[in-house]
Amino acid sequence: MSDFLDKLNHVITLYNDYVGGYLLLALLLPTGIYFAFKLNFLHITKFRHALHVVSGRFSKKGDAGDINHFKALTTALSATVGTGNIVGVALAIYLGGPGAIFWMWITGFFGMMLKLVECTLALKYRRFNSDGTVSGGPMYYMEYGLKDRLGKHEVYDE
Repeated sequence: MSDFLDKLNHVITLYNDYVGGYLLLALLLPTGIYFAFKLNFLHITKFRHALHVVSGRFSKKGDAGDINHFKALTTALSATVGTGNIVGVALAIYLGGPGAIFWMWITGFFGMMLKLVECTLALKYRRFNSDGTVSGGPMYYMEYGLKDRLGKHEVYDE
């Protein structure tokens, strides 16, 4: 049994090194760059509007919804920024030196577009339940957004 577990651990480690390393970077960074150009750098051009929305300028007392814009933003950020990211920055600076900060800025700049697209898809394909609650997220935009397109069954199996 121990031999099997050692082999399984080796396979999982190889897979993690390949998919979680350079391949992931090679997929995510160009995707962020693509969306940045496709959406005309929306995260920069509409930043002022975003600050107005989060600060409550467009909110009214009787608006429907469970939470306000600021709470929605902080919830989305808490799911994105965790303890690992905080420690990861310190470790990157320690191991990579000051140049690591530059590359974190570059990847963060284009990574913002990925988060914007992810949140937009979650809002577009969310579902309103009969009890008044709202359900959304990746499982919903993969189910309802991909429909019968190629690749749906690779990502989401019915």
